Amino acid sequence: MRVLVAPDGFTGTLSAPEAARALADGWLSARPGDEVDLCPLSDGGPGFLDVLEAAAPASRRLEVPTTGPLGGPVTAPVLLLGGTTTTAAVESALACGTALLPPGPAAERDALAATTAGVGALLAAACGAGAQRVLVGLGGSATTDGGAGALATLAGAPDAVLASGGGSLRGVRGDHLAWLADLREAWAGVDLVAATDVDVPLLGPHGAARGFGPQKGASPADADLLEEALAAWRDAVEEACPAAAGLADLPGAGAAGGLGHGLLVLGGRREAGARAVARAVGLAERAAAADLVLTGEGCLDWQSLRGKVVAQAAEVAAGAGVPVVVVAGQVRLDAAQAAAGGLALARAVVERPEELEASLAAPGPALAARTAQVALTWPQRA
Repeated sequence: MRVLVAPDGFTGTLSAPEAARALADGWLSARPGDEVDLCPLSDGGPGFLDVLEAAAPASRRLEVPTTGPLGGPVTAPVLLLGGTTTTAAVESALACGTALLPPGPAAERDALAATTAGVGALLAAACGAGAQRVLVGLGGSATTDGGAGALATLAGAPDAVLASGGGSLRGVRGDHLAWLADLREAWAGVDLVAATDVDVPLLGPHGAARGFGPQKGASPADADLLEEALAAWRDAVEEACPAAAGLADLPGAGAAGGLGHGLLVLGGRREAGARAVARAVGLAERAAAADLVLTGEGCLDWQSLRGKVVAQAAEVAAGAGVPVVVVAGQVRLDAAQAAAGGLALARAVVERPEELEASLAAPGPALAARTAQVALTWPQRA
């Protein structure tokens, strides 16, 4: 039996390549006669550049001094795909991601202040290197600022309102953005692709603030404040640049705390990050040669079926006529929801509370052990 192992990373514990290796080891420990093809994936979040670089080994990295989500200095790469300057890739999480926040409860106070300003420096470096096409991976952000910080940095327009995080945007007005139409025109010749990990709009119950703010440390009151601030940001953008009208409602505008909206305002277009990566690694062709697609991620929930790696794996598996199995750290979908998402089986590494501590202490072996259990019960190919 041929198994295509195509997971995302398990946030905070395993990178996508590490997860792929653990899944493969677990499967082969139970069924050593099977063949496995390791194909780690990304949805635009953490690991985006690593996966693209692995698929194009001639790529080179341009290290760029920039700032993190709280304004501290960081250095982050721009990946020049294939070693040329024609196409560049940027992983926004490396300048505004949750991994850059300080650990501990203090990080919970940062949801209102986190900014995408550092991402603007990466975009400027990509354009400065001569890139005609820029892929921007969106996911894993600590921010909910609608991309305001990134656009202000690109425009060379430092503004305390725009660069201080989403919480400050309640005071934004159209006259703060007098430069916006010119910035959009300056980027008109660049094919800017927002590779998003979700397909949600900027506002609403599943948008940047109310849908994702809580996982970034926002309290319910903070989420309400951020929703109000992002609505003010949308109104100011549309006042300053009428061509941006309606962009906040498009799928992906709410990705990475609304950075998706900022890139659309800049003239970009949205593509599911998982789909862009799948194309780069030849996922469809590899699935067609398999009998099973085995994928996974840290937590399988409603977000997983909204443009993330699991959804892309299920789509590709369906096209190839092969089943897809998920082994995730946690599973928050019932059997009917999983089936509706095209999943033949979904199993959690942590099925009982007492398993959590051991799983976090040794995530690779825990993932391998649960995968071995799945392999033992999965029917042999007819």
